[in-house]
Amino acid sequence: MKLVTFEAGKKARVGVVEGEWVLSVEAMISLLRRRKASKTAAEKPGFRRATQALLEGEVPQDMIELLGRGAAWRSALRTVAGTLAPERRFGGGAKGPKGRGPGDSLAVPLAKAKLLAPIARPGKITCVGLNYADHAREQGIEPPDRPIFFLKSSNTICGPGDAIQLPPNSSQVDYEAEFAVVLGKRGRRIPEEKAMSYVAGYMILHDVTARDMQFGDNQWFRGKSCDTFAPTGPWIVTPDEVPDINNLRIALSLNSQTLQDSNTSNLIFKVPFLISYLSQSLTWEPGDLLSTGTPPGVGVFRKPPVFLKPGDSVSVTVEHLGTLTNPVREP
Repeated sequence: MKLVTFEAGKKARVGVVEGEWVLSVEAMISLLRRRKASKTAAEKPGFRRATQALLEGEVPQDMIELLGRGAAWRSALRTVAGTLAPERRFGGGAKGPKGRGPGDSLAVPLAKAKLLAPIARPGKITCVGLNYADHAREQGIEPPDRPIFFLKSSNTICGPGDAIQLPPNSSQVDYEAEFAVVLGKRGRRIPEEKAMSYVAGYMILHDVTARDMQFGDNQWFRGKSCDTFAPTGPWIVTPDEVPDINNLRIALSLNSQTLQDSNTSNLIFKVPFLISYLSQSLTWEPGDLLSTGTPPGVGVFRKPPVFLKPGDSVSVTVEHLGTLTNPVREP
């Protein structure tokens, strides 16, 4: 299942991508409440139980609320969305079935949907430095013997198609393709063997970095936390759609030229270990992000160096997660 945040009726809404459609969670629940499940829907195995699960409690208003409902609720959402998808139940009508208010269409075509950052204000954006063996080799250094963590602030978040804004006080803005983990429930002191049960899904995160700030400050926070320096999306993909997170191609292209191309098999510290390791010190919350590091090919280590400039277009692709594209603009 692909979970999105999208704009409809001048409001950010949470939805599910089904084929070429985006289904509004709010409109789905509204439809279920009005119809109490149609005869066609009732024939679907498990649909009635899924309907009952979704109708308990209030409609989630953002992605963090949705994730906080838990894995069973998300499973029910998958069942209902698959049943109500327009191409299956409504014959694929171009406009999709309508709700009762502005912006309340059950479905909008994915090609026309304005996708936003899946999580607008994550509680934590935790990133891992030097976590690809081939990236360490690129710099001629030994891989670390324990994870190196840093934080990005929430003002960095932007979505698919949003502009990466170059700050006026940096001339060395670099790109970093990353595979990010989305936490789905609260947890602390998590055993490594149970860590994956805390994962709600995965998405792309572009860890944009001002190298002159990073190296000049001799620490990473300011150079990593400029406005728009964490494009994310285009959606959160649930674990059932990602066969093996330790074998995913990850690549970045700048103006259609591939500059990073590696595989998550090169991660030094794997996802279960990272989740467990950090949970010994802090509490994970629904909607927290864990970005697992970038592979080799970043601009600062190229000869000559390559930095982002106005008019550029950057695309990050992760196998099974899709592609995230953002233009680069002046402030």
